[in-house]
Amino acid sequence: MKPYTLALPADYRLHDVLAFHRRDAESIAEEVSADQLRKGVVLDGVPVVLDIVFLPASASITVDADGKLSKAAQDQVREAVLNILGLRIDPAAFSAFVKKDKLFAALARKQPGLRIVQSATVFEALTWAIIGQQINLSFAIALRRTFILQAGRQHSSGLWCYPAAQDAATLSVDDLTSRKFSGAKAETVLRLATLVSNGELQLEITPTNSIEHISAALLAVKGIGPWTVNYGLLRGYGHADCSLHGDVAVRAALQTLLGEEVKPDMKRTEQILAAYSPHRTMAAAHLWASLHPRDEE
Repeated sequence: MKPYTLALPADYRLHDVLAFHRRDAESIAEEVSADQLRKGVVLDGVPVVLDIVFLPASASITVDADGKLSKAAQDQVREAVLNILGLRIDPAAFSAFVKKDKLFAALARKQPGLRIVQSATVFEALTWAIIGQQINLSFAIALRRTFILQAGRQHSSGLWCYPAAQDAATLSVDDLTSRKFSGAKAETVLRLATLVSNGELQLEITPTNSIEHISAALLAVKGIGPWTVNYGLLRGYGHADCSLHGDVAVRAALQTLLGEEVKPDMKRTEQILAAYSPHRTMAAAHLWASLHPRDEE
């Protein structure tokens, strides 16, 4: 696959993108520097490293594949690049929507150009959601690293590639619980991997497999609840209208924004966020970002 270039928006927040992919300081499946991102992922059965160099107004993408990439795999590469660069959702729509809003207008003005950075694939997003649920971030990152080392493949360059469902499905529950996964997490990750691998659960959006259908199918999987589904839709598909009312950080940020002494409960949070449909994903993004404001560059 030939190298190609993507134009970046004028208000592109490169710092946010690099920070998201720099979560793992041990650089297992990502390598990040001031102007470069290298991301390893298995696409269509082939270990691939996406090598992205950031220029002042564009990104130069080189694809290093350990095998021949089919047309379908090349399409997956281009989709994965859009995901990891956070180019799915245009933030301008939300900014316009809340321009005169009492709750979000000032927050949106403080965070211009804020974007949702995604995982490379839907499977990565969903497994990350399962792995990270109800544990602290550092432990979640350690478990993610373990999962990559056990189920992923090492690219010829040395970088590890995030596993595809077919690779993860070969693991046993003991493989994961012996590495500090809880039984419930291990079972849910492997249940998801098996369903995707054998075709019972289709994650690709098609005319007959809408995002709503996929959401319902995910909710039917034992161990996967509404928060996991919404987070997976957000990080995996870049779906614009995910309600993260079950997210503790969203509720904490909303508490501060409201100036109240206690966090709103999930029901009230859901009601508040409903007013921002069809832009609830960006509402969550602004709430998350408000907890970790960055200095003006």
